[in-house]
Amino acid sequence: MRLLIDSHALIWFCEGNPALSPVARGVMEDGANERFISHATPWEMAIKLTLGKLQLQSDFAVIFPGVLNANGFAMLTPNLEHYRALIHLPRHHGDPFDRLIIAQAKVDGMAVVTCDPNFPQYGVTIVW
Repeated sequence: MRLLIDSHALIWFCEGNPALSPVARGVMEDGANERFISHATPWEMAIKLTLGKLQLQSDFAVIFPGVLNANGFAMLTPNLEHYRALIHLPRHHGDPFDRLIIAQAKVDGMAVVTCDPNFPQYGVTIVW
């Protein structure tokens, strides 16, 4: 299965947070799955860290690239098709980072690991 991991799922995975569902943790740990992180995720995290809206148990520099590499997660290469898909994406959700993750999942045919209740409105497969 091809998976795109939402920001909160990555953070909860890294921190061992029990809020991450057992199903989500299982697919994230399963090396048979292709597991990707959007370039929107470190961007969102960096902004929220700077604004004091996010606190991490691990240092940002440990997660990127350390945790990603240690767990076989790859950064999804951005392309113009992802941005073109944003033009036609309905406005069910206003978060620009989530909207990009949704567009990327749709363009690349990936399931999204998320518990965000807005994502299913876009017709993407959710794993939680």
